[in-house]
Amino acid sequence: MSIQRKNVNPIAVTRDVVAMKNKTGNLYESIAIIARRANQISVQVKGELQKKLEEFSTFSEHMEEVGENKEQIEISRSYERLANPALQATAEFFNDEIQYRKK
Repeated sequence: MSIQRKNVNPIAVTRDVVAMKNKTGNLYESIAIIARRANQISVQVKGELQKKLEEFSTFSEHMEEVGENKEQIEISRSYERLANPALQATAEFFNDEIQYRKK
């Protein structure tokens, strides 16, 4: 399960809390929805990165034998460039891409 990489600005921007409140009727509920989605994104990205980096892991007894792997470094850098999960979740919330329901 791969996380969709959208063009989300990696720089935090000010959001209109009134608009956020109007989406659900409650500001706290809107923030809780964004937080839950950010956790989901974070877990997905972390799992995806670990899976890709496992291919490069070596089980040797000596740390001196482990050399730099340019592909591994490039993969790590590409994940570092992604927007913060909270920013991704907020963008999804304002673009009506998150499905939620009240219990």
